[in-house]
Amino acid sequence: MKMFKRMIASSVAVALLFSLTACGSAKKETPAPKEEPKQVAEPAQPAKESENKAEKKIVLGFSQIGAESEWRTANTESIKQAAKDAGIELKFADAQQKQENQLKAIRSFIAQKVDVIAFSPVVESGFETVLQEAKAAGIPVILTDRAVDVQDDSLYVTFMGSDFVEEGRKAARWLVEYMEKQGRGQEEINIVELQGTVGSAPAIDRKKGFEEIIKDKSNYKIIKSQTGDFTRAKGKEVMEAFLKSDGKNIDVLYAHNDDMAIGAIQAIEEYGLKPGKDIIIVSIDAVKGAFEAMMAGKLNCTVECSPLLGPQLMQAVKDIVAGKEVPKRIVTEEGIFPAEVAEKEFPNRKY
Repeated sequence: MKMFKRMIASSVAVALLFSLTACGSAKKETPAPKEEPKQVAEPAQPAKESENKAEKKIVLGFSQIGAESEWRTANTESIKQAAKDAGIELKFADAQQKQENQLKAIRSFIAQKVDVIAFSPVVESGFETVLQEAKAAGIPVILTDRAVDVQDDSLYVTFMGSDFVEEGRKAARWLVEYMEKQGRGQEEINIVELQGTVGSAPAIDRKKGFEEIIKDKSNYKIIKSQTGDFTRAKGKEVMEAFLKSDGKNIDVLYAHNDDMAIGAIQAIEEYGLKPGKDIIIVSIDAVKGAFEAMMAGKLNCTVECSPLLGPQLMQAVKDIVAGKEVPKRIVTEEGIFPAEVAEKEFPNRKY
């Protein structure tokens, strides 16, 4: 009997020992789960910051007219470099001087849901519908270099670039003053005009500004006026036609851009006359080629129209995306360069 009681006591003691050991194990394991949330939460934070930064990158859709001149090439380079410097993703489309290509590009930008659309219009008219589409999609639009003719100017946020009318005025003022200094102020002055692309803002406005200054001077007459489409080849072709019909009567050539003037210079030389002497030449843009022509005595004056709009455009894009107010019209400051300052100014030209 005593033996049986001892066996029962031993069994109880062993069972109690196992129970205490199990409880002890449970207590040692409980802290582990409490540390797990800390280990999971901390590495996730940098990933979220990276995603936010990626989301903030601005996407700009830009439709360029083409590459018809030195000016346009410099303008394109300025925009591409400025976008890179500003950290803006640029979707670039070359319209090759065709409005239908530009309309397709703008609609493509709308479909891609870019943040901002900017473009230099090939011509003034025909953009109202596509601009309404951009507005309906909530995409702000910036006009660069050239304006559009629309009834509702709320279809674009701002227009930045030169005052083309004033450029025409500057060209005419210089011509009148030059002729007076040459003692020819009272002579009959016959002018031929190489216009830019038909329907484009600079062609319309540069003609308007020039005519505004000479309208009260009865001895100044535009005897021929035709488009050279802003290209050297077309400028030469049209000037050849002018010379063929009125070569002996032409006193002045007014070209809406330097490239057409340079093309015309070739035509004048081939005709047997001296550009810059037999025919006075004033043009617009102030590209390096014009300065080289002035230093060679073949061009008399160029009016500046700066193509370096890239930094100005990128700042406007950033301001618009940030919700800041920008002016409806941003005018570029520009000068005028007669032949006598060409050699001094040439090293400063960036385009």
